[in-house]
Amino acid sequence: MIREKSCGAVIYLKKEEQTKYLLLKYTAGHWDFVKGNVETNETERETVLRELKEETAITDATFINGFKETIAYFYRRQGLTVQKEVVFFIIETPTEKIEISFEHIGYIWLDYEHAMEKLSFKNAKDVLQKAHDFLKKRNSKD
Repeated sequence: MIREKSCGAVIYLKKEEQTKYLLLKYTAGHWDFVKGNVETNETERETVLRELKEETAITDATFINGFKETIAYFYRRQGLTVQKEVVFFIIETPTEKIEISFEHIGYIWLDYEHAMEKLSFKNAKDVLQKAHDFLKKRNSKD
């Protein structure tokens, strides 16, 4: 069995007192977060920042400390089973206008409810729910 590790992030911005989440439309047709495979000698956070820049051209990003969510699943590639682990962080950015990479065919900033409807996979919805709850709890302490 092949093992793969990726890292990604729930990206958000604050606009007129509203939290908007960034979703990317992948060429396969699904909506998901920024993410990608960890490269040799790269930390998880370095992976996220590299993928964020490659996939969106966003460079002004701030990690929100205290959130780290790992999901795991299996898929088949060329007849082989792949065990995939994806580690997610939360990142805030002021950048609303992005430049998508060749890996994507669209992007959208949505509030929580609409982002939950738009996301294609249950595990992505679970990550968004946990990230949203984390941010709500964090903001209520401010």
